[in-house]
Amino acid sequence: MKALVLGGSQFVGLHTVRELVARGHDVTVLNRGRTATELPPAVERLVADRTDADSMRAALAGKDWDAVFDVSGFVMAAMGSSLSDLIDLIDGRVGAYVYTSSIMAYAPSGIFPWDESFPSVDEGPNGYGGFKKMCEETLLERHARNGFPASVVRPAAIYGPDNNIYDMEMSYFLRLLRGLPVILPLNGLVTTSYGHVDDLCRVMVDMANHPEAAGEIFNVTAEGVTANEYVAVLADIVGKPADVVYMPSRWIGKTEKPAYSHLFGAAHHGILSIEKARRVLQFEPRYDFRSGHAQTFEWFLSENLDKTEAAPMDPLWFASYDFDYEAKLARQIRSAAATEE
Repeated sequence: MKALVLGGSQFVGLHTVRELVARGHDVTVLNRGRTATELPPAVERLVADRTDADSMRAALAGKDWDAVFDVSGFVMAAMGSSLSDLIDLIDGRVGAYVYTSSIMAYAPSGIFPWDESFPSVDEGPNGYGGFKKMCEETLLERHARNGFPASVVRPAAIYGPDNNIYDMEMSYFLRLLRGLPVILPLNGLVTTSYGHVDDLCRVMVDMANHPEAAGEIFNVTAEGVTANEYVAVLADIVGKPADVVYMPSRWIGKTEKPAYSHLFGAAHHGILSIEKARRVLQFEPRYDFRSGHAQTFEWFLSENLDKTEAAPMDPLWFASYDFDYEAKLARQIRSAAATEE
């Protein structure tokens, strides 16, 4: 299969490239060429900016693909490019187009699990969920109109080696290893579906080769885990006790800086059903929450990330951490609780 990965330099894109190469496919990546990434030797690189229609046209003109994997779509929300322009450029010259969407495209609901028939979020394209919904609708409308071979994958919280969202497992491994306080909101009860990056990439490649995938949406992360369970399992993997501090509800949204993972906020309270992916694609995750995080922790240690000093910053989401601030906040929470007793 001749495959094009839009992105391909970080996390999901990088693991998609590796999955394709491992299966023996001919892989090309297209990105701005600004992120230094060690790709497999046989991977071809195209340099173009998705926010610049002329550069995309110059890079892709006259080229055909068996499959395109779009894992870099949100950059368009920030910079204002048009997905329709890209579809027009490749329509008729691609065998499958797999778009990586998000659980945030769903409208919040207290009925769990969410399957693909649940309503989408009602918001404009400037927000993350609204933008993902708009892209899904653009692709699926084109499929309905002329058979454009688009399919959509909706993951929830994706973790694993090379994760560049730094307020997820990396920061919790560090907190636990160093005996730092772990602040949790809402009594640690927010529940989110989690999935390993390699399971996501494996099912995306399967979708590109499946005759029933075109025109469909598939959820691919299903294991619902509370924030409490998240910390407890990671603490057991790390082999250190967790010093949990529950943030009073009246403090939520009023702190100077974030003090816990964005996934522990109320907006991420949702569990997905993957029964459709199981039925149609015969998809079954290889990693459960514990085994996936254990594998990720082994990688974390092998990369010497336990020695991390300065907190890294994700350039898109600005998802980072400030352990000194969290320690100060934890002391304030405990002091307030002692005063109220």
